[in-house]
Amino acid sequence: MATKKNLQQMIEISDSICLLLYSENIGNCKGKTSSLKDDFRYELLKFASFLGGANGTYEQEELDFIHTVLNVTPDSKNLTYIKDKEDLENTFPATIPPVIKYAVLADAGKKIKADLYRHQKAQILLDTYTLFGQSFVATHAESIDAASKRLTDYLERLTKFLKEYGVFFTSNIKMYQPVNDHSAGNSGAGSDAGTSGNGSAPSGTNKAGAAGNDELPTPQKAGSGEARKEAVKTGILQGEEDPEKVEQKLQELDELIGLAGVKQEVHNLVNLIKVQKMREENGMKNSGISLHMVFSGNPGSGKTTVARMLGDIYAALGILSNGQLIEVDRSGLVMGYVGQTATRVQEVVDSALGGILFIDEAYSLVVNKGDNDFGQEAIDTLLKAMEDHRDDLVVIVAGYSDLMQQFLNSNPGLKSRFNHFIEFEDYTPEEMMGILAMNCKKREYALSAEAEEFCKTWMEERVANKGENFANARDVRNFLEKAIVNQASRVVNIEKVDKEVLKTIEVADVQGITMPN
Repeated sequence: MATKKNLQQMIEISDSICLLLYSENIGNCKGKTSSLKDDFRYELLKFASFLGGANGTYEQEELDFIHTVLNVTPDSKNLTYIKDKEDLENTFPATIPPVIKYAVLADAGKKIKADLYRHQKAQILLDTYTLFGQSFVATHAESIDAASKRLTDYLERLTKFLKEYGVFFTSNIKMYQPVNDHSAGNSGAGSDAGTSGNGSAPSGTNKAGAAGNDELPTPQKAGSGEARKEAVKTGILQGEEDPEKVEQKLQELDELIGLAGVKQEVHNLVNLIKVQKMREENGMKNSGISLHMVFSGNPGSGKTTVARMLGDIYAALGILSNGQLIEVDRSGLVMGYVGQTATRVQEVVDSALGGILFIDEAYSLVVNKGDNDFGQEAIDTLLKAMEDHRDDLVVIVAGYSDLMQQFLNSNPGLKSRFNHFIEFEDYTPEEMMGILAMNCKKREYALSAEAEEFCKTWMEERVANKGENFANARDVRNFLEKAIVNQASRVVNIEKVDKEVLKTIEVADVQGITMPN
């Protein structure tokens, strides 16, 4: 474990990196902050608040540590206020510190020519976070396991972010010093910064990532936020085609129950993309197809599942750099005051860059339009984002069939952006039984013969008499949940049970189950 003195030295070096990034105005940071150094130290204070909040209180040893290392004098109330004000329990685990984003942007793009830190500024910052967190948790006498888990999970997230850009270097977390010469084989004071000191690549990196080689490792996937957006703009990030993975993901799609028409549409679209890429390779014109889509159908018909698979397929085709699915609805886009909605939509778009933005019940953005409704502001911002990021963002809007048509007709710009329409049909009773059997197997349950016959009849009646609350696979999941509760209430009163009893759902467990129609 590093001493506090060594940790303070690491923080001071990180301060220097902050000043360097700020002086070079990486990511236009001068327009967003008055001092990256202050931001960095406040992020460390938030980090301590998050880690120390694992048991709901802050111990004196923790307060003394913060005072010694960060030269601030907080008390338990201060840290609790920061934790509550910033909603750290929910926001911090999903947050990449801004200064690390700027460092990744600088390192991945080699934006600082005379870089004393050999394009490993992000790694040094990560190591500082690691030492700070480890040292802080070591003072955490109470609930150390909970604090350690928080630390491990968060450091894994930061590491993944660096790896996505190819700027992660395995390090022994020794002391760093900037170097005056970052040529190959330098073995001066800075040789510990992710190198073995002899110019060879550190373990865990590819050959292009060696510190003695000024070539960048190829980023395999894109991250999100400002760093990623700038990297896409400058052409640093490019998707790589993986034909085997494309076929694997298509096979997974084909193995889904039902959705025959949806599967055919996806196969057709993939074939179109493949042929367009062939035409490009042969110097022929590309029609520049849009990949934005409209998914229409009732709830529980598989729209989100297929959207997630499409993200994986597009990433494997090299169309998207990441392939993640970001799912939102109106409440995640529309805010209550002028200007807030545009900012919120842009934040959501930034998180979806490199993947798919899935907007469920999209028609709700245009209903009840009035002076105090900002749904149109959300649509206008979304349309601009779709144009600005057309090379690395796919938007899928979803909802009931008739309402989605109204949504598209509400704005000429919307209709022109979406030219792929996929209709999700309701499941048949047989398909719903297949979904029930699949879910039972996943959860280690099985229907008795009598229960199975009852369920078949129940599904047939549910489909034949479906009303506005019919929810396809969602109905099946809810049905099974109720059956499991009923089964538990029955089994708990049995004196002697075995695995067979514990897994079997009897007809008594499914009789009487009702759902709103």
